[in-house]
Amino acid sequence: QILYLKPPWTLANLLKCYKKHWMAVFGYIVPRSLLSTIECLYKYLCTGKIVDSSTAGILLQESKNLLHAFSSRSDYNGVLPRAYAEVNKLYQTLTEDLSEDIMVLSENAACEKMEAMTPNLQNCEEKMSHPSFHVAQENRHQEIWSVLEAVWNTINLYSIEIFQKLDPNAVTFTAKSSFEEAFLGLQKLLAAVNDIREGISR
Repeated sequence: QILYLKPPWTLANLLKCYKKHWMAVFGYIVPRSLLSTIECLYKYLCTGKIVDSSTAGILLQESKNLLHAFSSRSDYNGVLPRAYAEVNKLYQTLTEDLSEDIMVLSENAACEKMEAMTPNLQNCEEKMSHPSFHVAQENRHQEIWSVLEAVWNTINLYSIEIFQKLDPNAVTFTAKSSFEEAFLGLQKLLAAVNDIREGISR
């Protein structure tokens, strides 16, 4: 009866309604910390920002979190499970494509460099013994290391936030997020680490 924007809604209108009525309505249905998810979706989907593949993965994961939260209230006549399945399918396709693209690009780049430097070699298996391959691999290792280091730094930051909330005297650090945000961040980070582990396994 009292609504910020009347239907029919665009995605931007819907997210604006979420934000406007979050404290009075939606915050009582799902965890209030999910407001950051709404703001993230609005920032990238409704403001004309360019979304790269890694950001798309984050947005799909955020969408899954939101749909999962609302599933505890209702299945909305079957609409919500179908929406969740489609978003999850997109997420799986994206992560698989990214993994394949990274592998193909790495292999192609290594082979092209080796072919240019050692034209007499017949195939990539022979070229793998060439120093240029090891240089390419070393660069790749450094990239992987930087990603894992960033993951560790994030875990460390959120851990400090959580332990400070549990015992303010344990750590002298200025809190920048709420306990709920830190806990939610760790859950998202766990999913990201699992994706990295699966990628390494593949």
